[in-house]
Formats: sequence, structure tokens, C-alpha cells
Amino acid sequence: MLANALIGLREGLEAGLVVGILVAYLRKIGRTDVLPKLWIGIAAAIAISLGVGALLTFGPYGLSSQAQEALGGSLSIVAVGLVTWMIFWMARHARHLKGELQSRLASAITGSALGIVVLGVVSVGREGVETALFVWASITSSGSAVLGTIGAAIGLALSVVVSYLIYRGLVRINLSKFFLWTGAFLVVVAAGVLAYGVGDLQEAGWIPGADAVAYNLSGVIPSTSWYGIVLSGVFNFTPEPSWARVIVWLLYIAVVLTLFLRVSFATRSPRGASTPPITTSDGIDAVADDAHAVRAVPRA
Repeated sequence: MLANALIGLREGLEAGLVVGILVAYLRKIGRTDVLPKLWIGIAAAIAISLGVGALLTFGPYGLSSQAQEALGGSLSIVAVGLVTWMIFWMARHARHLKGELQSRLASAITGSALGIVVLGVVSVGREGVETALFVWASITSSGSAVLGTIGAAIGLALSVVVSYLIYRGLVRINLSKFFLWTGAFLVVVAAGVLAYGVGDLQEAGWIPGADAVAYNLSGVIPSTSWYGIVLSGVFNFTPEPSWARVIVWLLYIAVVLTLFLRVSFATRSPRGASTPPITTSDGIDAVADDAHAVRAVPRA
């Protein structure tokens, strides 16, 4: 539940910031007439994301047990790949996200109405599809569909509130530290999902060594204990993993977490640098300081 809540919060906040930047830019240049087209694109992106979630949830029914294991393992690995790409993309592009979005929107405005709709679909749909796939993989691996869904819903609802407060200039949040710490946490979560996916592929017979148990911690951390359930639900911990699961988990953590931290600290803004202001609807400029913290600054 905690992992899914964090996934929903982080991905929802990314989407919320994207929407806030696009809406604020249209209001700034006086083109509120194209806002309905943007909202159509955003609504379509949400519908596509929900459709992907429904397909992942109900699609595998009717398949054999082995086929379900193979499909679940494969999609879990795909989900890890997408969330890893997302984490690194945000680490590299957070400083220039506003400028890139405004440039795309300016180009779309000069074209057809369809361009605005497509921009809304692409800008929000990416986070939505990633969220649907990774939440599904996390829920499948933890085995708690109800709690996982509730956690994701809570995270998404909280992201909507926070995004709106940021847009209105009512809260200050250090986005650099937020994305750094949540990114590092998601790397650990993704490592567990990846290990689970490998385990599924072993059960399906695609990867050998399902019976080669690396260690047995069931006496120290019983799977039925409250802490065993928490570790399993958040990090996909299992007291009797195969060697393949252990090796994949360790390699992913060692490589991805090291690279993520290196990229994150290498791309942080120089002290004193700032990005141009985003004019919001109530006449308050939200600016990012050297730590990417969004704050409210009254206009002179």
C-alpha cells in the first residue's frame, strides 16, 4: 500500500506539474480559448491510462497458469524498465521541463486544434500509462489488490491537491529533494518487482533455477508476521528467494541506484540559478529556486 501510494503521489505530481505549466502558459499569453482542447487531450490521456489498467487487470483471465506466470513476469520487467526510464528522465530534465513544455505548446498553438489535443494526451498519458503498469506490477507481486489499489488512489488524490496548491502559489515544496528521495525509494521498489518478475518467469519455465534457493530467512522473518507482510508488500521481500532473484535484485540496486544518484547530483542547479517565472491565474508567479523548490512570489 505504501509503495503504491508513493507511486501514485510521484507520478500524479509529475502529471499535475505538467498540466499546471501548460495551463499557466496559455493564460500568460492570453490564449485561454484553446484550454478546452487541452482538457480534451488530458481527459483522453486519463481514459487511456484507465483502459490500460483495466486491460492488465482483466486481460489475463482465461489463460493457463503457466501463461499467466509468463505474462505477469514479462510485464513486471517491462514495468521496471519504464519506471527506471521515468526516474532518470525526470532527474535529467526537471530543470528544463517548463521550457520544453512551453516550446511544444507554442508550436501546437500555431498548428491545428488536433495538435493541442495530442500534446495533452502525450504530456499526461505517459505518466498515466507508466503509473497503471507499475501499480499493476506492484499489486500483482504483493498479492494485495485491494490495499494496493487504495494506496495508489490515495497517492493520486493527494497529488491532485498538492499540484493545485502549487499552481495557486499556496504551498512551497522542494521538488528537487522530493524527486531525489522518491526516486531512490522507487529504485528499491522496482528492484523487488524485477526480482518478482524473474521469479514468475522461473515458475513459467522460461528461466531455470526455480528450485535453487539462495537462503532461508523464514525463521527470522516469517512471511505471516506483520513485518514480513510489510516487507513483502513494499519491497517484494521473500524469505526463500532463488539465486536468480537475489542476483538480479543486487545487480539492479548496485547499478541503477548508483547511476541515479550520480545523475541527480550532477544535474542539480548551480546555487543562485533560477528558471523563468510561471504566471498563474491569480497573478502570483511560481518560480523554481536553486533547489527546484516551488514558492509563491507576489508580482511587483
